[in-house]
Amino acid sequence: METKQHHIAHFDLDSFFVSVEIINNPSLKGKPVLVGGYERGVVAACSYEARKFGIHSAMPMKKAMQLCPHAIITNSSRSEYSKYSRWVTDIIASKVPNFEKASIDEFYIDLTGMEKFFGVSKYTRELRQQIMKETGLPISCGLSSARFISKMATNEAKPNGFLEIPHGKEKEFLWPLSISKINGVGKQTEQTLKDLGLYTIEDIAKTPLEVMERYVGKWGESLWQKAQGIGSVEVDNTWEQKSMSHENTFDKDYTDTEFLHSELVRLTEKTAYSLREDEMLTGCVTVKIRYKDFETTSRQETIDYTALDDQLIAKVKDLFNKSVQKGRPVRLLGVRFSQLIPFTMQMSLFDNNVEKLNLYKAVDDIKNQFGSKLVGKASSIRKDTRE
Repeated sequence: METKQHHIAHFDLDSFFVSVEIINNPSLKGKPVLVGGYERGVVAACSYEARKFGIHSAMPMKKAMQLCPHAIITNSSRSEYSKYSRWVTDIIASKVPNFEKASIDEFYIDLTGMEKFFGVSKYTRELRQQIMKETGLPISCGLSSARFISKMATNEAKPNGFLEIPHGKEKEFLWPLSISKINGVGKQTEQTLKDLGLYTIEDIAKTPLEVMERYVGKWGESLWQKAQGIGSVEVDNTWEQKSMSHENTFDKDYTDTEFLHSELVRLTEKTAYSLREDEMLTGCVTVKIRYKDFETTSRQETIDYTALDDQLIAKVKDLFNKSVQKGRPVRLLGVRFSQLIPFTMQMSLFDNNVEKLNLYKAVDDIKNQFGSKLVGKASSIRKDTRE
């Protein structure tokens, strides 16, 4: 019986935030550009020209400017990032039957079976060209038999390139590469492997599995499998249907706007807490209102991807104020977040968002330790009626 051949493509928008800034300000092209905040800021993204000076994302902006004093700091197109991400998503969705949005700028596409109707390699190249032509964004792509190989191929193809690893050529591509090229191998694991005399992926492949497991634990088996060119082909096409929500049916009907706002804050905090627990961002917010006579309405809007309470609370209150029929008794309120994508470090590295995120995570830790009801914003804590 012939083994089914899988075709997995990985698309990654090159220096995405920087690319959007350049589209909106072409004079930045070819210059060392840093995206992020000015004061007490860190580098959220940087151009390839800036990287030549040793600058990288998450570096303090002050240090980056010391390395490259003539670098240009900007985030003037910040409100455009989510828009461009959705634009690319829409193009991919119109062209392929099965894909996963892995982050704001990264996609996995399952093209298995399409070889019967199209040349998979040709189709992937044409899709990449279409994205670049329509959006103006540079994008790199890898195509292979497994997710991790395609991602590694994309990394080798950057900037703005395409690399296909044909079936049967996986080891030929993987084995010469450094172990640090494997996604997920951090400095500590890399040093452990080097202490064992393992420097390339071929070294891992030729090491007995039991030795790998002994020194690297369960991660050892995964590394050994990858070194053999074996990896997952699963592409999660349910990402867009996933959502998080909380709602509350009251013990009596309310018309008091202050109370209803406080309840919305509480529900939003609770849902945002779940969002951060799963390390996700939301791109769409829905507010549900049920009245005394059980008539139910809901209103939703897309937003810039976020997991921050203050941004989500502001949008939830705005949706509620636009929707609610004032003076009409409310029986139930609900808040739902959808269009979820995995959280990426870069998304938090703007202005004071790092401090905000750390604050919210600190509150999350307290909730985990002592119970979620202990900590909340003042506006979401209702007064005890016995006072």
